[in-house]
Amino acid sequence: MTTPWGELALTRFPEDPRDRLRAWDASDEYLLRYLAVEGVALSGTVVVAGDRWGALVTALAAHRPVQITDSFLSQEATRANLARAGVEPGAVRLLTTQDPPPGRVDVLLVRVPKSLALLEDQLSRLAPVVHEDTVVVGTGMVKEIHTSTLQLFERILGPTRTSLAEKKARLVFCTPQPSLERPANPWPYGYTLPDGIGAVSGRTVVNHAGVFCADRLDIGTRFFLQHLPDSRGAQRIVDLGCGNGIVGTAMALANPEAEVLFVDESFQAVASAEATYKANGVPGHAEFRVGDGLTGVPADSVDLVLNNPPFHSHQATTDATAWRMFTDARRTLRPGGELWVVGNRHLGYHVKLRKLFGNSQLVAGNPKFVVLKAVKRAG
Repeated sequence: MTTPWGELALTRFPEDPRDRLRAWDASDEYLLRYLAVEGVALSGTVVVAGDRWGALVTALAAHRPVQITDSFLSQEATRANLARAGVEPGAVRLLTTQDPPPGRVDVLLVRVPKSLALLEDQLSRLAPVVHEDTVVVGTGMVKEIHTSTLQLFERILGPTRTSLAEKKARLVFCTPQPSLERPANPWPYGYTLPDGIGAVSGRTVVNHAGVFCADRLDIGTRFFLQHLPDSRGAQRIVDLGCGNGIVGTAMALANPEAEVLFVDESFQAVASAEATYKANGVPGHAEFRVGDGLTGVPADSVDLVLNNPPFHSHQATTDATAWRMFTDARRTLRPGGELWVVGNRHLGYHVKLRKLFGNSQLVAGNPKFVVLKAVKRAG
């Protein structure tokens, strides 16, 4: 990436030489160019919210910024990119969306997230620590910045306007008004699940902002809940890519003897899963882990993996995450262990499962979704 301060070699995480997706886009370049051309004073506490792969904080490392991200993978990419750029350890402070923000923010740079709810939560958390002289600049691709985006900035922080578009990217300029009477942060959000979905019927689900379908039960998960396996005899179950944890909670309710591992790369998701689990007073033992799939889970140690893999990475459509999840599951399952997957029918996950496991069975299907099972064979 070319910046006003020089060239940077940046990668996503995990690094894959076959991956053609860049670790930055035109909106990152636009923001950095604006800061340099306008001579924005990057003094005091500089906070970068939503920096996707560390491009912004790596470019601004000399100003000792604070990064706030919901993504474990983004945080790992940032560490790698900072090291590659020769930035001294500790020059950039890495926080998650679950951490308290700094006590005062003098420059706030916001990479507009895909989720409007996550933006609402982030701005609500940061509003008390900005002041009337805080420089607030948002950035995103034109397709990511809508009237509702600008209305959120205006409602929570203060008067807001946008720049002209450059290379399909746009900037958002906001003038904070500390005296603004802003609405209460509605996140996390809880609701009661409907009937007809097995062990979690009528139960409570808790969602932090940014979790997929945070305000309702999505139809794919509903279909999965109606066709979950009988897990009696399974000692260790994994809800892989757990989201709000409702699938793993259903398994724990149905099989109190099992140990359930909830894992996701989103800090918001794992916080939601833990809140959902605790809200339902589930017996048994559970572990909640933010991480890169099943990295760190021993091979041949799991009886059952449940998975609803994402097929987007920010705005890009990709099956790379699903492939890595299936590969992780095969490695960690014991011989005879099972991977159960729900996905859109058109994604063709059965082909990947047959390639990895040598088998794939259709458990249930409707015009939109399929539930598939793959068994790890001995040897």
